[in-house]
Amino acid sequence: MSSRSVAHYRIFSLRSDLKLNPRTGSQHDFFVIDCPDWVNVVPVTPDGRIVMVEQFRHGSETVELEIPGGVMDPHETDPVVAGIRELREETGYEGQQAELIGRIFPNPAIQSNTCHTLLVKDCVLRHETEFDQAEDIAVRLVPRDQIPRLLANGTIRHALVVVALSHYLMRSAS
Repeated sequence: MSSRSVAHYRIFSLRSDLKLNPRTGSQHDFFVIDCPDWVNVVPVTPDGRIVMVEQFRHGSETVELEIPGGVMDPHETDPVVAGIRELREETGYEGQQAELIGRIFPNPAIQSNTCHTLLVKDCVLRHETEFDQAEDIAVRLVPRDQIPRLLANGTIRHALVVVALSHYLMRSAS
């Protein structure tokens, strides 16, 4: 019915949408977080290791084992290009055969964005890292066969990373 901007922050905006419930006919105000799309990268080395990153996460106040990824820049429209950039900046790795293997809505109840999962094969270290001003990242190479155990025992617990690695494991199992 109507939409109004509520607030703008560096990494997201908040809007309020007034909608009509088709079942009851009543009006309700829904708050929506608008953020750019995100991209996660599953980088696999020629010897089958996954290039992962450890970094501190301010929301949980924990150091998390994750795959490289991040926010697509405003000028980026192709998640493959954004994923290749994120991989290079966060790890210095570069690979071949980049392809999208998943697309999810991080939280469709309150967020408008999409998170894309990219698989990049034959990754090798070719560049220096280029961290954002606030990033402090350690690169880790994890054998592929350890991923299911790390997911099961809670070592990997970032929800979007769990989904991305699930896309990868399902793909490699078929």
